[in-house]
This record gives sequence, structure tokens and C-alpha cells, in this order.
Amino acid sequence: MVKGSHSVDIDGAVIRTARLELAPWTMSDVEAALGIFGDGEVARWLAPAMDRIPDVATMRQLVSGWVVDGAAIEPPLGRWKVTDLALGQVVGAVSLLPLPPDDIDSEIGVQIARDRWGSGYAGEAGDAIAHYAFAAGADEIFAVSRPANQRAAAAARRMGMDWVGQTDKYYETRLDVFRLRRYDLDAPAVAAPDADQADELTDF
Repeated sequence: MVKGSHSVDIDGAVIRTARLELAPWTMSDVEAALGIFGDGEVARWLAPAMDRIPDVATMRQLVSGWVVDGAAIEPPLGRWKVTDLALGQVVGAVSLLPLPPDDIDSEIGVQIARDRWGSGYAGEAGDAIAHYAFAAGADEIFAVSRPANQRAAAAARRMGMDWVGQTDKYYETRLDVFRLRRYDLDAPAVAAPDADQADELTDF
């Protein structure tokens, strides 16, 4: 077990913080996953990378793929369910996956159940994955979000990420890009500009 800063404990693919446990998905998590990815208010920010999951059968097929992929994927990449330890309840999902189209950069993604928004789970889970990624040898990780998604921007800043600009390189959609480098972990982040300033920024 590796114990990191910010009370992040890493035990194989299981990561724990003061409040949360991040663990690989299992087939018993299908209903919990549907509660997150089947919620239109959560899923609206995932498109075009992922659409809202319409039913249990579709969610079961997707989780099955996550389980298979999880057994083969090389750390630090992966997908995890996020469980509130005090509640004993799955409250979100987090992933670290290659960014299309080149699959060179690694993207952190966090989805929190709507009834748990405002609890600080996204920043805490993202910070935990950042510690896991850098402990496994990554040099930098990225997050992307739609400019209107202020919750995602705030979560990225809580993870310690710097806003580095906008691009339509990923997913063929104009997105804000946030980056965290290994040597900036746990350092204060630079905020994104106001929306009326964004058009002046250069694309990647």
C-alpha cells in the first residue's frame, strides 16, 4: 500500500481518501451505474463521448465491457466506481482514459450522482486519481469540459489543474482544456478566464 498526500491511500487498483473509496466496477454495480449514467442531467455533459444510458440492459452491457477492459488495461488507466465510505453507497464514477483522436494524452473524467452534487466528491475523487496516476509514472493528465460546464471547471481547479486554453481537437467539439503536471500536484491552480475572454484564446 502506498500512502500519498491529501490522505490518499493506494492499494493496487483500489484508492481511498478520507471519505471515498475508488474501486474497479463489478457486475453488481449495474443499478448504481445506471443511476448516474442514466440521468439526463449528468449525461448531457458527456456527449459526444458518451450518450445517456437508457436502460438496465444497455448499462449491463457497458459495465461488462468495463470489467473486461479493466482486467487488461495498463495502469494508471482505468475506470472506477466512487463509493462514500460512511454511506456505503456508490455516488459517482471516475476514469483515466486516452483522449481521442491520437490516444496520447490521458483524460480524467468524473461523474457524480445528481443528488450528491455540491458535496465536493468530484474534486476529491479527481485528486485521488491524480495521485494514483503520478505514483504509476504519468507525467501529466488532462481534463476537458464544455465552456458552459462551470461545475466541471470548478472540479478541475479543486484537483489542482491549470486551465491551458480551448481546442476542438478532442471529440470535434470546442472544449476547455485543463492540465495537471506531476510537479504541480497539490499546488494552487490557475482559473479559466471569463466566457467573454475565451474567444481570444488560441486553439491547440
